[in-house]
Amino acid sequence: MVSGNLFHSRRNSWPPEEYINRATLQLFDFDSEAPPEQAWRRKLNSHASILKEFSVTFTEAIKMDGHFDRENFMKGPSMASSPGETHCAAVSASTWVEPHGKCTVAFAVAWSSPKVKFCKGKAYRRRYTKYYGTSETAAKDLVHDALTNYPLWEEEIEKWQNPILKDDRLPEWYKFTLFNELYFLVAGGTVWIDSKIPAEDSSGIKSIITNNKKTKRTKARIVHRSAAIVKEASVNGSDTSVNVDPEGGDMASRRSSDEEESSTGGNSGGENHFSAPSNKLTEPMNDDDDVGRFLYLEGVEYIMWCTYDVHFYASFALLELFPKIELSIQREFANAVLSEDTRKVKFLAEGNWGIRKVKGAIPHDLGTHDPWHEMNAYNIHDTSRWKDLNPKFVLQVYRDFAATGDFSFGADVWPSVRAAIEYMEQFDRDNDGLIENDGFPDQTYDAWTVHGVSAYCGSLWLAALQAAAAMAIQLGDEAFAEKCRGKFIKAKAAFEQKLWNGSYFNYDSGSSNNSKSIQADQLAGQWYTAASGLPDLFDDQKIQSSLQKIYDFNVMKVRGGRMGAVNGMHPNGKVDETCMQSREIWTGVTYAAAATMIHAGMKEQAFATAEGIHSRLVRRGIRILVSDSRRLDNRWALPISHIHEAALHMGDAVGIIYNQNNA
Repeated sequence: MVSGNLFHSRRNSWPPEEYINRATLQLFDFDSEAPPEQAWRRKLNSHASILKEFSVTFTEAIKMDGHFDRENFMKGPSMASSPGETHCAAVSASTWVEPHGKCTVAFAVAWSSPKVKFCKGKAYRRRYTKYYGTSETAAKDLVHDALTNYPLWEEEIEKWQNPILKDDRLPEWYKFTLFNELYFLVAGGTVWIDSKIPAEDSSGIKSIITNNKKTKRTKARIVHRSAAIVKEASVNGSDTSVNVDPEGGDMASRRSSDEEESSTGGNSGGENHFSAPSNKLTEPMNDDDDVGRFLYLEGVEYIMWCTYDVHFYASFALLELFPKIELSIQREFANAVLSEDTRKVKFLAEGNWGIRKVKGAIPHDLGTHDPWHEMNAYNIHDTSRWKDLNPKFVLQVYRDFAATGDFSFGADVWPSVRAAIEYMEQFDRDNDGLIENDGFPDQTYDAWTVHGVSAYCGSLWLAALQAAAAMAIQLGDEAFAEKCRGKFIKAKAAFEQKLWNGSYFNYDSGSSNNSKSIQADQLAGQWYTAASGLPDLFDDQKIQSSLQKIYDFNVMKVRGGRMGAVNGMHPNGKVDETCMQSREIWTGVTYAAAATMIHAGMKEQAFATAEGIHSRLVRRGIRILVSDSRRLDNRWALPISHIHEAALHMGDAVGIIYNQNNA
């Protein structure tokens, strides 16, 4: 039996100006006019007073016989709450336990917010509505399935985690970090919507999981599934950030996403500035491949969906755990490569104007207020001139293609891979096969200027050429494979000649005071090459020498290795103070360097590098919301940004470590 309380609560929308300008505080409904520490305190005090009042009522209600008053128990649903109104509820359950016996009483909370609506008007149904519909009973069905199936879920989770948790050869901090930081997949501003394919009437579907799988009984006796607190979102026609159908969720009248989008938003001026190829790349071939559309934020103050330069670091976890979602994201970007958006945008750093999306260039992100339809919310620099995004696309596509063996995916995205490579040829200005940077921060380190050939972008380009050649061979495009091989040979010779100094690869080939800096991310291309099973970019001596230099300088010369790898370090042992980002420690980059060390057989240095940043965060009392930026004075440089870069890509490292331990 499942019993409990059903809430119907309205949600206020977040006006765009609040969502953008005071994002972090408004996102959590704090007083954004007050200093941050006061805003947090006021909100917490408000919650505390509500809970205190509730606890008194709770005590009075059960002090006589341990039961709540049942006078209003069967009166049906109450009126929906007003916006901003707070409600509390309690549930109780009774059971009889024999001497030395054991029983379990399960409690669960579920909520249903069937639609997500973006600031510019477009609304989409969330993915779970494919199985539970949009009616007011959806939350009850969700909590029913949770209470019915949680023993099986717990059992499956233990099967997944135990090979790591019970491996005595792996340190405890590593196990903790590996699983804890996966939280961002579901708690990082994630939006998962249903696909554009119209769904059948599903308002009557109940307990779809229960109907397909039998719950395995545990040794503990489960008396009844009691005390479910269920939340439903409802609207009264106002513009809310979360909506449900005012008709009550009749799925038979459900419109396709295309129809819904045309009725809720679009070009108010009537002129279409966005041109794109057909959506073949984003449409699933069959129902098994239909995983909807998935978005996640870069961070709660960098509110851009699926920021691609850091998805490069984060995507390993999605590939490992939810490969079809990962492929769907790559299809979105593959489709975007061949599109353009001619609307004018002013770029803040240089003050010049350009178009929002250039054909052939990978977008920086899928947008903010109108994702998929208004990409490149980032407007500090013109990212169509960035040198890392296109190579990162080629590398991610090849890695995913190699890992899944999905030739349908490979064939579909291949035109975009070719276009991405060909677009980059304009940046090889001396015809040596190697791209050159343009004297501004034209890569993910968007405050760190690069001159000429760069270790970071150059290694990514070398890796992308090799990956494109390998993919072309498997897809039968021999001519393009030969073209990429030829470019790779020329580019590798130029890269080593211009950047190798006998110990590591210089930051860039320019003549600035930081051109010889030791960059922690100088072997980013080699990392992906090794992770994808391709031949190493350089000989073992160069790879191991560079990594040892990073370990000795960027890691060990900063607080004795207890903070991770600083982004830039001068060869004299002093931190590169060229800009904010050169002196920061990025969690994701530290983990990437550690993973590259593991690939190179430097396991001891790898674990020491990764443990440094983990230990520092834990000593500071931070176990979740791991920031990707730390200043050397122990302050946060970007309080919660780049989180998904830091939080997810350790999946690459665990696979390598565990496979090596069991070899």
